[in-house]
Amino acid sequence: MTETAASSSHGRPAKQAKKLGFFGRISLFVRQVIGELRKVVTPTRQELLNMTFVVLAFVVVMMVVVFVLDFLFGLGVGWVFDGSSQSK
Repeated sequence: MTETAASSSHGRPAKQAKKLGFFGRISLFVRQVIGELRKVVTPTRQELLNMTFVVLAFVVVMMVVVFVLDFLFGLGVGWVFDGSSQSK
């Protein structure tokens, strides 16, 4: 819990926090980063495989969508500027 959250969670006004210097702010940042990294949960092998397949499937679907739209726009541009519907 951060110092600000700890002091304000008791229902009384927060005390005036002393101004931290440059190195004090860096050390506070590093402590907070380490605290957040301790909360990270590593996925299991099965979860990792499932997430990987979901991402790959999404990428394939988006590739198909972009390909179809690109092809249709290409036909449309060819029809407008060439007067034909087939690309050369």
